[in-house]
Amino acid sequence: MLSQSQSLIARSFTGVGSLLGVTTALAQTAAPALTNAPLTRLPDVIVGGRADDLTGIAASATQGTVGLDHLRARPLLRPGELLETVPGVIITQHSGAGKANQYYLRGFNLDHGTDFATSLNGMPVNLPTHGHGQGYTDLNWIIPELVTRIDYRKGPYAAQDGDFASAGVADMTYATSLPQSLWQVAGGSFGYARGVFASAPKLGDGTLLYGMELMHHDGPWEQRENFWKGNGVVRYSVGDDALGWSVLGFAYRGEWTGTDQIAQRALTGNNAVPGGFRVGRFGTLDPTTGGTSQRYGAQAEWHRSGGNSTSRLLAYAYYYDLDLFSNFSYFLNDPTDTTPDQFEQVDQRITAGIKASHEWTTTLLGRESENSAGLQFRNDVIRNSLNTATARVRTSTTRSDNIWQTSASPYLENKTQWAEKLRTVVGARADLYRFDVASQDARNSGTITDFLASPKASVIFGPWAKTEIYLNGGMGFHSNDGRGATSTIDPATGNAASKVDPLVRTFGAEVGVRTTWVPGLQSTFSAWWLDIDSELLFVGDAGTTEASRPSRRYGLEFANYYTPTRWLTLDADVSVSQARFRDRDPAGQHIPGAIETVVAAGIAVHDLNGFFGSLRLRYFGPRSLIEDNSVRSTASALVNLQAGYAFNANWKLTVDVFNLLDRKASDVEYYYESRLRGETINPNPALNGGYNDIHLHPAEPIGVRVALSGTF
Repeated sequence: MLSQSQSLIARSFTGVGSLLGVTTALAQTAAPALTNAPLTRLPDVIVGGRADDLTGIAASATQGTVGLDHLRARPLLRPGELLETVPGVIITQHSGAGKANQYYLRGFNLDHGTDFATSLNGMPVNLPTHGHGQGYTDLNWIIPELVTRIDYRKGPYAAQDGDFASAGVADMTYATSLPQSLWQVAGGSFGYARGVFASAPKLGDGTLLYGMELMHHDGPWEQRENFWKGNGVVRYSVGDDALGWSVLGFAYRGEWTGTDQIAQRALTGNNAVPGGFRVGRFGTLDPTTGGTSQRYGAQAEWHRSGGNSTSRLLAYAYYYDLDLFSNFSYFLNDPTDTTPDQFEQVDQRITAGIKASHEWTTTLLGRESENSAGLQFRNDVIRNSLNTATARVRTSTTRSDNIWQTSASPYLENKTQWAEKLRTVVGARADLYRFDVASQDARNSGTITDFLASPKASVIFGPWAKTEIYLNGGMGFHSNDGRGATSTIDPATGNAASKVDPLVRTFGAEVGVRTTWVPGLQSTFSAWWLDIDSELLFVGDAGTTEASRPSRRYGLEFANYYTPTRWLTLDADVSVSQARFRDRDPAGQHIPGAIETVVAAGIAVHDLNGFFGSLRLRYFGPRSLIEDNSVRSTASALVNLQAGYAFNANWKLTVDVFNLLDRKASDVEYYYESRLRGETINPNPALNGGYNDIHLHPAEPIGVRVALSGTF
């Protein structure tokens, strides 16, 4: 017979899987709350909606799982928007669609992924010491139809979470099988076309899943984006949750012409100036920017669960390549207006790693307890460079580097149920990093190692009336670009440069509440705080990130998921935060681009006599663009619609409408200096001949996509 705590663990999640119908063991989501009763293996459950009902399981109020139904019940303008199912996350873009998205969460402009750790089946996606931005996270190679769940955590409180995890963690899981083969063809506004096919036949003792995607999109831009991408996935799985293994291979290539952000003054400029510098809202100030990217790799996984222990082993390796041409300042560097400020960033790498973990139960002071031990190892062999270019032709090399970046990270964690209404999670991890940089300029070469130990602890009280209270605290970190850790000379100017710390400490704490007291309603509330010893900031005219001043953030999050009936769900999430530099500087205390307010809400209808659909609102509030807060961004409120009809069990038609109200909003806004063609050179030496201005990338106008899909 199960104890009260174990009965709580066995609570079923609301909803059932629809298209893929993939089941997953609850034991893989989080460790059970243990009592003195004998351990009993619980049955598998299906995660359908957003599984915030983790009472008796989760270690914090901001830990959760997004299931299949919730992932499918929203239109996706881009694959990265899968992560907007995580409460408080905003996904945007500031250039061509082939680049990594811009991410915002918990008072951060995370640029292309810094301080937000993302993974697929446990394989890390963030790329350290990247040619374009630290922690670069490109999700264009993810096929959304194959993602069956997203597990997320916020804050540096879990021992298994390391680099880039201080703001949050999101782990996407690909399917291992499909109940039926699936296909989809879609077309829509701005030259959009897409085809997907996936199948999972039985093969020998296992299941062979394979999927393919081909997509084209021009976008609303005056210079057609002509974004082409191709994706392929193959996965072979054998066994079950008790004992099994799988291997997965993936391949991706994309190429595009990008429209970078444009200076606001160019929208009202003067075409009478020789050469002119007025452009339309969807115009470009350099029509030759864009790039190519590719990723090819594999991962192998083995797991065993039996008796009182569970073991997992993951090994992965992939090749990655990006060749990116950008121009954010136009003609700032050439007063003759003959050579644009275009630059090329190249990143090529081979990444390989291992993640091993073992969990076992024991007795601690007479109480049953679960222990976890793990080891994470990763090695990146990187070759990247920064070059000047004109019309995608390289003209010179500013710097070129070969980097070996290696990390080894063991961790331990203990979960103990001390009483019926009290449990704890206590852990620690150690991170040892080595950076070996061979630079074009020998003065920027070198080898450096760094080490951090990060303790973490959580205390959980309850449940009372289906409500739990969480206290969380812990230390985390993010790594800096390895080149910055060894550089002594600025390669662009020849001036002396200061080395940065390879690993930067973060400190976080949180108090939260989770309740399912109201039938059908799952709600969480949290108040959080996070300190960082050195902020990573996006430098607009350089197109990269650099280490900056120490910072502090704190905020409130309120998330709700309501299922009043089988066919209807409603969700509403509100996040507010404040971000400030901790030291005193005449420039000011505000952190440029730091997100302050996010509101996400939606209503979804599931299979109402064959009809389904959703209506979603995303509000992205104004934020400071400069340290003294004298320049602020505009806010954006976008509404997306999905409507569809299932003709039968095998055929359905879906219509997605993006930016339903056709709002003239900005995806991103920055504030920095630039100079347009034909613009008078500014005599102020502090501005290098340019002018400070807001630079924006507009959100796409109203657009429609129609998809016909089926199974067989």
